[in-house]
Amino acid sequence: MMRPVERVALRARFGLIQAARVGWYASQSYSGTRLAARVGQDLPPVPKPVIEAEAGVPDRAVLLSYVRDLLLRDLENIENGLYPYPRDEPGGLAGLVKRRRLYLADLPNIIRRRATRSHQEIEREASGRPRYYMQNFHFQTDGWMSEESAALYETQVETLFLGAAAAMRRQALVPIADLVRARDQRHMRHLDVASGSGAFLRDVRRAFPRLNIIASDLSEPYVAMARGAIGSRHGSGAIVAAAENLPFADGAFDLVTNIYLFHELPPKVRPLVAAEIARAVAPGGRVVIVDSLQTGDTPELDGLLELFPQLFHEPYYRSYLTTDIAGLFTDAGLSLESMWPAFVSKVFVFRKPQGG
Repeated sequence: MMRPVERVALRARFGLIQAARVGWYASQSYSGTRLAARVGQDLPPVPKPVIEAEAGVPDRAVLLSYVRDLLLRDLENIENGLYPYPRDEPGGLAGLVKRRRLYLADLPNIIRRRATRSHQEIEREASGRPRYYMQNFHFQTDGWMSEESAALYETQVETLFLGAAAAMRRQALVPIADLVRARDQRHMRHLDVASGSGAFLRDVRRAFPRLNIIASDLSEPYVAMARGAIGSRHGSGAIVAAAENLPFADGAFDLVTNIYLFHELPPKVRPLVAAEIARAVAPGGRVVIVDSLQTGDTPELDGLLELFPQLFHEPYYRSYLTTDIAGLFTDAGLSLESMWPAFVSKVFVFRKPQGG
């Protein structure tokens, strides 16, 4: 039980650091917007977004109010002992400054692709990867296929979401903590599908240091970063694998997680991935999904969801907004336990029935 003086100190520290963090990424976003305006003067004009939502696109003050609510929930989870105090910035201030410099240096390349609608610059031949994967998602340099892309990705995401991306991902730690309390984590196996650069797995490893974690992704550079986030604990590792064809036995894992994949999958692939995840989890095990908010979840933010695929290369996002994600997993044999919004994200928690 946390003493009152400890609680006050924790809240003060959390408030100061998170406010500084949000301010850092908000200022980085502002610098990026100014840079984009300068670079865009010599490029074809970008089509004006069309927003059909009645509420329109919320202004920054509204967005920051949602960020505040998310961080208050994050703080409550920390106070309740569900996961430890976050370490959001690898490398401290020096790391932040370095990543900011890299982000701003690469931004003109993204602006050029956006203006010229160039999103097929990735070499596809002999890649052995699905065609849908080999694109410049978000108009980012090298798509998913380079060390530079992997090193920049988290900074790009945090800048887009005003420093709230890590807190949104941490919502997935809540159902994991509930599962781990009932079991010995040393004997549990966790699969994270489409791990990306491993930022979520850094938090998992800190919260549950004895958990056996396997990361999977289709990009070798991203897998390498995820492997570093997991560490060298026996029984843990990272592999290159497609989410729709996981190389694991049926029921091999007590826990399967997936963060921000389904909105980047073609409609016909989504049920295949849901079925593979359901196959890989053991009876009685849990599946936790974090992905984008969908239309109608938070009506005030619907305009922002409409804007997103118009500014970034997200070819499957519009179809995702109205897809019954929960239904994909229940059709695959899982039961939905809970679902809730977290700023512009949504958390799904499923369980595989015993004997399933």
